[in-house]
Parts: sequence; structure tokens; C-alpha cells
Amino acid sequence: MPSIKRKMIVEGSVILVLLTFAVYILIFTERRWIPSGAMEPTLHGTPNQWEADKIIIDKLKYKFSQPQRGDIVVFSPTEELQKEQYQDAFIKRVIGLPGEKVQLKDGKVYIDNKPLSEENYLSFPQSTLIDVCLSGSQPPFLVKPQTVPADSYLVLGDNRNNSYDSRCWGVVPRQNISGCAVFRFWPLNHIGGIDKSPLYP
Repeated sequence: MPSIKRKMIVEGSVILVLLTFAVYILIFTERRWIPSGAMEPTLHGTPNQWEADKIIIDKLKYKFSQPQRGDIVVFSPTEELQKEQYQDAFIKRVIGLPGEKVQLKDGKVYIDNKPLSEENYLSFPQSTLIDVCLSGSQPPFLVKPQTVPADSYLVLGDNRNNSYDSRCWGVVPRQNISGCAVFRFWPLNHIGGIDKSPLYP
């Protein structure tokens, strides 16, 4: 009898874990596909969603913690982007944290006057410049050193040659960030966590 009881307890525990995981997936995550190449090579994007990476966004993580440098975040368009008629969510990597001074120099990102190591997620050779920014009435945000305001984050795409990001339009308020990319479920040959060194073969 004790062995049967233990078996029932184990089975009950497994069911509880599975139900908890199912609730988490249904309520606290969302599925997205990557529509552009701005995050290559980390995330493969294309307008054809059947050829693009599909990922899971954790919407619970930032209820208990703040975004960290290196996180890949999803956010709604800022006021500046809304003025440019952007409506869909963006996905970029967090580079500058609140209170940090960020500048571009010699094609590299500097944080508080120190070069940022980005070998884990950028394909080289690749320079981080402001010439990717669209011409507009305002100069690019990172045309000069900038201090990231409180409760805001500076974000960049991993494909620095083809990403419309904070270099051009500024920082992302914390309230605009809805979640963190945590898992790729498509294509099947790249299924798994989204880590810091995900270069495609």
C-alpha cells in the first residue's frame, strides 16, 4: 500500500506541475513571429511568417524584476515612433540602462566611457553607426552622447546595419516594455532558449 500511495503522490505532483506550466503558458506568455531582419543573426526575420523565427515572450518576468543589459525585449511604440505612424510592437536588445551614458565612437558602443563587449550576439565585422537612421526633422538621438533617463532603456537591433532603433528615435520608457523573449519554437532545427551566442550556422 505505501508504494501505491507514493505513486499516487508522485503522479499528483506531476499533474500539478503540468497544470501550473499550462496556466503560465496560456496567461503569462504570448507567441510572436519576427517580421524583419533587424535582429539577425540572433533571430531570423522575414515578412513571410512561415519562414520567420517564432518565439515565446515571457510577460511575467518584468513584474518582479527590471530589464537587464542583453535582454531581448518586446515593447509598444514610443511617443516618437507613434508620431511616425508606427503601431506594431518592436523587438530589440537592451543596451543602455537608466542613468548610464551611452555614446557611439569609432563604430562601437560605449557605456560610461567604456567600450561595450558585444561579441556574444553581433556578427563581425559590423559597426554601430548612426548613418542607418532615416532622415527627419530631428537629428539622430545618438548623434552625441546621451544619458538614459530614469525608468527608460536604450535598445538596439543585433543587425546594426539594418535596424531602426534607439540610435535614431531615442529611449524606451519602462511602461512600454511588455515582455522578454525567452524561447524559440520555430524552426524546429533551432528550437530552444534564446541565449547570448545564438549565431546561425
